[in-house]
Amino acid sequence: MKRIVRSLLPMNNQFVQKEPIIMRDYLALERTRLANERTLMAYVRTALYLLIGGIAFLQMRDFEHIRWFGLVIIILSFLMALFGVIRFFAIKKRLHQYYNKPENN
Repeated sequence: MKRIVRSLLPMNNQFVQKEPIIMRDYLALERTRLANERTLMAYVRTALYLLIGGIAFLQMRDFEHIRWFGLVIIILSFLMALFGVIRFFAIKKRLHQYYNKPENN
């Protein structure tokens, strides 16, 4: 399972810290952390919209022959939320590793 998740996420390249972190680099890492949080919220928002759309398809009485489409959309919404959470924690872990690397003096 872990290999599947790693193959879905573009996390093959590693950050390399060659110099001590200066203020500019620290602020860039903070911007990246905030962008990561903003991206998670976008995944959650998209998942909620898909969930609402799936529920709307299930509520339609005249189109019961496409009821399966509503179920597919609901499953997609949960997968979207799960993918967003996995990506968030993977990037958060990498940023944490970058912050806490011992400096070479």
